[in-house]
Amino acid sequence: MATVIRNPLFIPSSSHHHNLNRNNSSVLLTLRFPHTSLRHSSLHFKSRFAVSCSQSEPSSRQRPPYIPNHIPDPSYVRIFDTTLRDGEQSPGASMTSKEKLDVARQLAKLGVDIIEAGFPAASKDDFEAVKMIAQEVGNAVDDDGYVPVICGLSRCNENDIRRAWDAVKHAKRPRVHTFIATSAIHMEYKLRMSKEKVIETARSMVKFARSLGCEDVEFSPEDAGRSDREFLYEILGEVIKAGATTLNIPDTVGINLPSEFGRLIADIKANTPGIENVVISTHCQNDLGLSTANTIEGARAGARQLEVTINGIGERAGNASLEEVVMALRCGAHITGNLYTGINTKHIFLTSKMVEEYTGLQLQPHKALVGANAFAHESGIHQDGMLKHKGTYEIISPEDIGLERTNEAGIVLGKLSGRHALRKRLEELGYELNDDQVQSLFWRFKGVAEKKKRVTDADLRALVSDEVFQAEPVWKLGDIQVTCGTLGLSTSTVKLLSSDGSTHVACSVGTGPVDSAYKAIDLIVKEPVTLLEYSMNAVTEGIDAIATTRVVIRAESETSTATTTSASTGETVLRTFSGSGAGMDVVVSSVKAYIAAINKMLGFKETYPSAEKIPISSLKI
Repeated sequence: MATVIRNPLFIPSSSHHHNLNRNNSSVLLTLRFPHTSLRHSSLHFKSRFAVSCSQSEPSSRQRPPYIPNHIPDPSYVRIFDTTLRDGEQSPGASMTSKEKLDVARQLAKLGVDIIEAGFPAASKDDFEAVKMIAQEVGNAVDDDGYVPVICGLSRCNENDIRRAWDAVKHAKRPRVHTFIATSAIHMEYKLRMSKEKVIETARSMVKFARSLGCEDVEFSPEDAGRSDREFLYEILGEVIKAGATTLNIPDTVGINLPSEFGRLIADIKANTPGIENVVISTHCQNDLGLSTANTIEGARAGARQLEVTINGIGERAGNASLEEVVMALRCGAHITGNLYTGINTKHIFLTSKMVEEYTGLQLQPHKALVGANAFAHESGIHQDGMLKHKGTYEIISPEDIGLERTNEAGIVLGKLSGRHALRKRLEELGYELNDDQVQSLFWRFKGVAEKKKRVTDADLRALVSDEVFQAEPVWKLGDIQVTCGTLGLSTSTVKLLSSDGSTHVACSVGTGPVDSAYKAIDLIVKEPVTLLEYSMNAVTEGIDAIATTRVVIRAESETSTATTTSASTGETVLRTFSGSGAGMDVVVSSVKAYIAAINKMLGFKETYPSAEKIPISSLKI
């Protein structure tokens, strides 16, 4: 009886398998068929799949020297993070300049190669934030010579490009990223331009960027995934001649399938004149849930810069997730040809939490790698396997991304714990806090510990988010008293402390305790806002759990300066602001979240009282 094996994951090994490289850690699989006539009654196969991403140490290869249009090591992949630009376009994800600077610092710790810090022409706030990041983060060179490239986005017009250059030129390695749509539907209905006009605009604007002194220019043909191939080859060849150093190929609407997008990158690499003189990049949206898969396929096809965001945030369904792409490359080295990045994966979890808190975009529990359930095992079969060997159901150790297992930590915190124990545990969780922050957090911790027998890591993260990851306080909660129930209207009395130290008290009625408290705050703050979203979650199980609340608000004043310009449409839109709060009292948690959102909005307005608005009619395209 013949035995046929149909499995593309296995290939025959050499018959002299004992001569294999002794450093090769691949698994040898032996299949025995006693009733076959095969020689020695056995088959030897060499596994082509990874058993565990954590079994081997991360690559020790060094990050190659930075050259704008060339990567000396063909196996190195640049990570281009656009959390601060595309990620901030998510509804409710607006961040203050201080928050953007904090995130940029954390991205540098993570080791990203390029930080797209924003869209400088969108508003004065965006311009100043990008400039500040370029001046500080863009000049912080570490001992190994690493410093991230600071990039500013611009449309293909002189005003945008000049604003982008003026913002990023203060960095040691500045880059201008300019784009124009190339798909038929965009050229006809949005741009209303012919192919010839689009090519001429792209060519001239890349030349203009170079004429300003920018030696690192990235060009993107927007909606490349739906663009005519021959037209793409032509326009890309022209911008290369004009001086572009990186060609970014975006699947703007997330319509491509992985094999389709991989073929697009391969075709561009094979048919674009001068392509050997630039770096090919990918930018994949997640509309069909394929952004990570498409990005990996792009890398396999020859792209050596991958555009991603922390937690995959961004327009509509978001972008390719940095953590997913980086760990997929690490786990799939046997498929990708040993591609590697310069990312320090130990900083992934903390970076994810920082972005989650600053943007207010909460992760779904089952989000890959950084979701609450990513390393949770409830099935009896899975738990049995995990108790015997963690590798049975975990391909990645949580410690690899900076997440320490709660039940394996040596320190259990309670009401008798001191500052040293608290600081030690916070450091183990990846938080680097100064003395003042630890002192402030310590008293919040003691308050919780008095009411709970044991303070968990989840509790600590909620407290850190509430104390550290907050906007500069314009208003601070002093006290609140609520009367509610089935008899009569709910009534709240709120005392707020302003930044100048003065005390303000107001009382209001409402349909419930939260509604009445919010109305009392409105009476004090006197800034008309609309509450767009309100959500609450318990951090842990139990009636004594800390509650975390998230709100999203929008300023409704006709003179509001909280506006920005959409990079894709050119429309001026009102910003939305998120806030989060934590506390063992659900009303207090809700009030803190509302005040946090208001502080973020007011902080933006006070920092930039005359925010610049650039009408679409003034743009030269």
